[in-house]
Order: sequence, then C-alpha cells, then structure tokens
Amino acid sequence: MNDDSTLLVTVTGHDRPGISARLLSTLSVFPVTIVDLEQVVLAGRLVLGTVLGVDERVAPGVSRQRVFEEVRSALDKTAIDLDMEVEYGDGDGNGRVNDFASGRLHVTVLADPLRPGALGAITSCVARAGANIDRIERLSSYPVTSVEMEISGGSAEQLRAELAMEASTQGVDVAVQPSGLHRRAKHLIVMDVDSTLIQGEVIELLAAHAGCEQEVARVTEEAMRGELDFEESLRRRVSLLKGLDASAIDAVREEIQLTPGARTLVRTLKRLGYECGIVSGGFTQITDVLVERLGLDYSAANTLEVVDGTLTGELVGPIIDRKGKATTLKRFAAEAGVPLEQTVAVGDGANDLDMLQVAGLGVAFNAKPVVRQQADTSVNVPYLDTIAFILGITREEIEAADLHGLATEPASPSSPATAGV
Repeated sequence: MNDDSTLLVTVTGHDRPGISARLLSTLSVFPVTIVDLEQVVLAGRLVLGTVLGVDERVAPGVSRQRVFEEVRSALDKTAIDLDMEVEYGDGDGNGRVNDFASGRLHVTVLADPLRPGALGAITSCVARAGANIDRIERLSSYPVTSVEMEISGGSAEQLRAELAMEASTQGVDVAVQPSGLHRRAKHLIVMDVDSTLIQGEVIELLAAHAGCEQEVARVTEEAMRGELDFEESLRRRVSLLKGLDASAIDAVREEIQLTPGARTLVRTLKRLGYECGIVSGGFTQITDVLVERLGLDYSAANTLEVVDGTLTGELVGPIIDRKGKATTLKRFAAEAGVPLEQTVAVGDGANDLDMLQVAGLGVAFNAKPVVRQQADTSVNVPYLDTIAFILGITREEIEAADLHGLATEPASPSSPATAGV
C-alpha cells in the first residue's frame, strides 16, 4: 500500500563511474534519510532506485511535501546534467524499492541513520579508486540501515584505505571484502566474550562482590588499550579476588547480560551452517554457562582456582592471552575442518588483535582505537547481529529463519519486536 511519507526515486541511463556519487551529493543538502536503496547495471545501463524519508531529527515539523518537491527539482537538474532519466513515486508501506534483476569486491556500509551525504562520500571514494558500482542493495533498515555495494575494477588496497578514512569522517561503518561464493562459506565464527558477546567485564562483576571494583576496572582498561601485558594484568586482577566466596560466581552468572543481537547472530549463523565458538581471557566458570545457553560449538577460557569454596586469587592451567586466542582460533578451525580464510573473529580489546589478524575476516566490535585501526573492519553500533549484514545476510533472511521459532531476547526500544533478538 502506497503512502506519501516516503518518496521513491528511480534513475536510469548509461552507466559510468561517479553517477551514484553525483546523485547522492545532490541529495546531501536536504533533510532526508535513505530508507531503501538498490542499484543494478544491465548491459551498460544503470538502474538506481532509492526510497527517501524526511529526517525529522534535523528538521522537526518540516513539511514532507515541500521537502520532496525541492528534492525533485534538484534531481531533475542533476539528471539533465548527467543525461539520465529520473522518475518519482510513493514508497510502499515497508519503504521497499521495487526488485531489480539481479576480481569483484563487496562494500558494506552501516549507519543509524544512513544519510545521503555520508553514502555519497563513500561512493565518491569508490569512483576516485577507479572502481565502478555495479549494484547497490539494502540489507537492513533496523536496528541499523545497511547497504551493500558490488564493486568492479580499481585497487582493492587503495579502496580499503580510502574508505576507512572516509568512514571515520562520516561516522559510518564500512567493510570491504572479496566477492565470490566463499563469502557465504565462512563456516566458523569465533567471538571474544567480555564486552563483545556479553555486556561488561566479568572480572569487574566479581570485583564488585569483593569490594575492589575500581582497582580492577583500572587495570582492565590499561590492558584493553594495550598498555599492559594481558597475562600480567589478569594475574594482578585475579589476585585481588583472593578470599572471595565462590558463591559470588553463581551470583555473577545471574547478572551477566548478552549483548543485544547476540542470540540472533548465533542462531542465524548456525542455521546457515556456521559453527560458533568463543575464546575468552575470562573464566570457564562463566563461559560454560554461555555455551549451554547459546548452543555454542567451541569454547576456551581461563579457570579460577577455587579451594574449599573460596577463590585463592590464582588461576589453574595455561593462560589464554593475546597469542593464546589466535592459537585457539586455529585449533577450532582445524577441529571444524574449516580453512582459516573462511573464519570470522570478533573482538574489542588489544588482546584480540592476533586472533582478528589470523582470521579470514577480523571484526572490531565497539573496540578500542588501536583495535579498530588494525582490524579488517569495525562495527560501532551496540547490536551484535549487525555482523550478519557484513556477511551479506539480510534482515529479511534473518526474520524468515526466525519464523521457525523466535527467541525471547529483548528488542531495542526503537525497533520492531525482532530487531534485538
């Protein structure tokens, strides 16, 4: 059912580099957001469709009709300059563009909201790298808007470097990956736990029970920034827990909260044939519970020593540190029979860096700057399931799979009921 709350713009004409960038640049001066976007090139002819909404956060109370009239006028002039044809219509109730016919790269852009100026800057980077956008497709509209561009030509290394800088400037997340069937064949994902799979740091929750939370948090922060050797920092923090009653571990198990979207990500990937694992600098007393709750396939973590119902302030066995995480990912991959180039690693701290670099795709999730700079890509929104979009999985595919059984994880307040599960 059509309505006048959105505007459908369809542009067609001879394809050449820079068309998308020029059109989005035209839109960037208006208070509009991109609700949907698709692009395809057939026999050298480009068809680009976008559904626009009015950004009331930028222009509260503005007349939609007036904004859309101004957008039409500007796009008409740009279309003449580009020798393109442009048509307008109402977006449908879901803000969907009509379907188009169906050595490359995939560029995935995530933002909340996604504005024309930001996407225009990204497409300009593509043009400057000598590459062409053959197709643009929306992957999701919530909990973030994400679009995927299929790119041909140009230098992958130049494109990756320029897009990383532009993404930082525009406040969006961008991932660049080789195209091909292997992209959907990444059959193993390994995640960090604290501040990645779950919210917060387990050792700080334990420290709160021991009355030393601030001191432990300070050492944790130094370690995550890479300013302190992880094993040294871990042993120092664990020593502060000496004498704590083991019942505190049971209490912390009840306190931990999954990151929004964690259940969705694991459930969706497992339905697609992935195996899922966790590797943590935290403790098996907690990770074992996560394995059971989420149905994870692999797990590795450190173990707190408990004697006569009391923490001794020591650890049992070898330490899983930065190097140990990378080694563990390799072991999981070998056990799963998955080549390393078909693995995905997700983490947030400096002790995750080796693991992120060993994996076929390393994702920095709400990470420290040193990690974002060295990972293949970064995600800076608080929803773990957005990683599925980087892997080319659409929100519609996730929801279709969920028809077979929805989980009970809460949705984000501003999203439909399935957004955060």
